Formats: sequence, C-alpha cells, structure tokens
Amino acid sequence: MQNGLYVAVSAQVALERRLETIADNIANMNTVGYRATGVSFEAEIAKAGETALNYVSPGSDYLSRRIGGLVKTDNPLDFAVQGDGWFGIQTPSGPAYTRDGRTRIDESGTLRTLSGAPILDAGGAPILVDGTAGPLTVSNDGMISQNGRQVSAIGLFEINPGASLRRAENSGVVPDKPATPILDFTRAGVVQGAVESSNVDPVREMTRLIEVTRAFDGVAAEAQQSEGSLQDAIKTLGSAS
Repeated sequence: MQNGLYVAVSAQVALERRLETIADNIANMNTVGYRATGVSFEAEIAKAGETALNYVSPGSDYLSRRIGGLVKTDNPLDFAVQGDGWFGIQTPSGPAYTRDGRTRIDESGTLRTLSGAPILDAGGAPILVDGTAGPLTVSNDGMISQNGRQVSAIGLFEINPGASLRRAENSGVVPDKPATPILDFTRAGVVQGAVESSNVDPVREMTRLIEVTRAFDGVAAEAQQSEGSLQDAIKTLGSAS
C-alpha cells in the first residue's frame, strides 16, 4: 500500500483549509471589528502493523481574540471597546456579541447597528434614546447622557476565555458559554468617536500564504513521487509475470 500517497492527500486537504481562511482574512482586513479566522491542526495516528503513520487532520477553525487598533472617527454614534469586552446585539437567532460599534438611531429611538440589530444594555434589553433630544454623550462605563441627563447605558460583556466562538452578523460572534455583563470598568470601557479595526495582520497573512503555497508544492511533489513509485512497481510486476 502506498501510505505516502494517503498522507500527502491528507496534507493537501489541510493546506486547502488553511488557504481558505487566509483568503477570508485578507478579504476582511478592512472590516470594522472583524476577528481573524485561524485553523488548528493535529496529527491523526494510524497503526499499520508495527508502523505508526501520521496523517494530518482537516483542521478546526477558531476565531482570534487579538484586539485590533482604534481608529478615531469623531462620529458621536461610533463606539469602540477598550479592553476585552464585547457589545451585545440582538439577532433573530438570539444575542450575539461584536466589537463593531458603529450605530444609528431609528425612528423609534432604538440604538441599532448599521445592519439594524438592536444594541443591548447590561440587562440584555434594547437601548432606547430620544432621537430629538440632541447628541449622545457616552462615558467610559457606557452610560448614555442627553442634555446632561442619563437616559440609558451601553452594555459591555465578557466572554469566557475557554468558550468556542462561531460567527454571527455584524462581525459578531456567538459563544457556546453564556457571556456576563462587565461591572468593573478599570480594565474595560467604551470609547466614543472611534471604531476598532479588524485584527487581521496583513503582513502575517501574506507570510502564511507564501508558507502554505510552498508547503502545497512540496506535498504535491511527494504525491507525484509516490504515484511514480507505484507505477514503477506495477511495471516491474508486469514484466516479471
């Protein structure tokens, strides 16, 4: 059996998976609040008699929690998270969490994301303001004031470091463990008039793209060599018979 051929195929599948994530990251490098996708790989061990073969798993995706840079916009309806917190948003499938703090106020006074999802307060309720009462002033702890009067508060939430994340709308994520409201704002807070850029590092992604391309070439050469060996063996056996 040409075990090398099967190992090479498993490596090609894994490299294709990595290539797809790199392409997706580069395409979203300018998306506000976007979290880069990574792939973790592990070897799968198969026993063939007394010989152990190392296959490459297809890989499992994960979302990077690395913080992106803050970009000043001076728009009073743009907000960024300082620290490890997340904004809560309401989606049709339930609450999600995002670092994209670009907002708008609809005709009913609900504070929403640009895509229309309501922004949530610390209790998980949509935020209502008076669209005719002047601009919003938001403090570090998320407290919203209009004309010197406190009207609501933007909720910040902490996601368990061990939680797995899946993508949601508005550069958002949905954790597999409940998020909890942040009450201590010494290490986290809201910045008004700024947004957080994507945490994609374009230089790193281009470096990985080169590495994956070279690795793919090497695996393809290995597969071709294994196939050549198999063809030579068939020819030899045919001649002997």
